[in-house]
Amino acid sequence: VQLQASGGGLVQAGGSLTQSCVASGFTFGAYAMGWWRQAPGKERELVAIVSSSGDKYYLKSVRGRFTISRDNSKNTVYLQMNSLKPEDTATYYCTKGKTNTVYGGADYWGKGTQVTVSS
Repeated sequence: VQLQASGGGLVQAGGSLTQSCVASGFTFGAYAMGWWRQAPGKERELVAIVSSSGDKYYLKSVRGRFTISRDNSKNTVYLQMNSLKPEDTATYYCTKGKTNTVYGGADYWGKGTQVTVSS
């Protein structure tokens, strides 16, 4: 399994970024895919996850600002991040779900991408 994420960067508060994660080595459409993040000195937290059937879950603090989506034809999961806040600054990780639902947790993690939001 390989998860190759891209799209992080430095942005001003209120700005937008879109992250992409291209997956390989498994049947992409059969599993949930997610994005986690970890800020310095904080616990890692689940930001968003999309099931194989399209059900979605979002961390409360990003609801209405972030959108997760997937394109099974491209083995790619996206995280559109709008109205970014300094507290969104973190290392973001693309993950493969253990199951096809949003409840199964993650079993593979990509290398993190840094998102820095300046005030």
